[in-house]
Amino acid sequence: MQEEARTGETSNLTDELKNLPLPEEPIVVGVYNFKDQTGQYKAMENGSSFSTAVTQGGTSVLIKALEDSQWFTPIERENLNNLLNERNIIRSTRQEYSNNGNKNQIHLPPLLYAGVLLEGGVVSYDTNILTGGFGARYFGVGGSTQYKQDRITIYLRAISTSNGKILKTVYVSKTILSQAIDASLFKYVNFQRLLEVETGYTKNEPVQLAVKEAVEKAVQSLIIEGIDGGLWTTKDKVAGAQAVDQYRKEKEEEQSTRLYNREYLDWKYKNAFSFDFGVNRFMGDYAKKNFSYLGRLSYKRQLTPHLGLSLSGSIMDFNIASQENNIYAAADFNTEITILPYDRFGPYIYGGPGVLFDVNEDDSFSMEENYIKLQYGLGLKYAISPKIEFKVFAEHNITFSDEIDQVVSGKLDDYYFNFGAGLNFYFGNRDKRKNKIENKTEEEVQPEAILDEPINKTPADEN
Repeated sequence: MQEEARTGETSNLTDELKNLPLPEEPIVVGVYNFKDQTGQYKAMENGSSFSTAVTQGGTSVLIKALEDSQWFTPIERENLNNLLNERNIIRSTRQEYSNNGNKNQIHLPPLLYAGVLLEGGVVSYDTNILTGGFGARYFGVGGSTQYKQDRITIYLRAISTSNGKILKTVYVSKTILSQAIDASLFKYVNFQRLLEVETGYTKNEPVQLAVKEAVEKAVQSLIIEGIDGGLWTTKDKVAGAQAVDQYRKEKEEEQSTRLYNREYLDWKYKNAFSFDFGVNRFMGDYAKKNFSYLGRLSYKRQLTPHLGLSLSGSIMDFNIASQENNIYAAADFNTEITILPYDRFGPYIYGGPGVLFDVNEDDSFSMEENYIKLQYGLGLKYAISPKIEFKVFAEHNITFSDEIDQVVSGKLDDYYFNFGAGLNFYFGNRDKRKNKIENKTEEEVQPEAILDEPINKTPADEN
């Protein structure tokens, strides 16, 4: 179906860019070249083509974003030679066809010069950073879906033309999603008659729109960080302050999110108490093996984000058929390794030595009947908040004794499993260096003065 031409698509970032607080005075900027610096060509099934993977019109995209923001007055610099040649033609034509005695001859106005230059470009285009899919088929009827993610990265920097100092640099990345869905039918409807049907569609996010959104986000970030750093000012100071506060919150959330939308957590507490509950299963010489309760209290000291040491005490019921009193206690010392310490959700493993105590009927510990053991386990942790973690675990305990159930039989020693869940409560002082920085007053921590006065300061401000 043929479609008519239409105006270019806008995005949510376009609307946000147009709704920014207005500047005290627009800033004259020059953009010589905002280009594709990846040098990448489009990937194909059988190699690559000579068509570039990223648009070569980045300068035009950036200038459009600068105009939409209403913060900048872009001037032509990409094709400056064409502009200068045209002005020479106008000047020579006027001189040739005008009267020599005309003293009121109109001269060409001077060209605007930029107070700020914008440089940068597309620095990275990563393909297939995430791929996946799902499919199923039953008696010739099935379907599947596939997806992949690419990522584009741009840098944008503002440079003062008066002294060449780089005023601000921003970095933005944008994912590009491609999806494919198909369904098929392959079935014999009669003898020697086969029915085969296939349908589906593929949707690819245009790279040009991804570049446009990334550039618009970079321009928005440059404006707000410039306001925050005192590079330029807004007409409405309250609206400017609100935009800066909102941007700081957004940036804090984005900085806590890593690649593949993994949320990054900066752990500041090194001590924790843990309360666990669950079940245990004693594996002795009796055929009947039942589950019973488990309770545990632990203290953990985090030495590094990956490594921690813990000391725990447990109470449990082994439910041994030959004994009236099945209550046992254990003291464990473990080394714990967290696989993904900065993720909200991740696995961990632990292990170490311990001691198992037989608790008598009068609930006292019998030091004569204790057993040296080793334990190891694995689990999953989920951070509800920086101070509270929920966890589940499975643990194997080796006792080095076959006499716990008072029956010596076979070659294997008695052992037991623990399964449970618990909560970690973190506490204690934060890192001293971080505390020192966070507790400084506003007078002690001031942004470095980049310029003596805002770039868009008006003559009225000077008075």
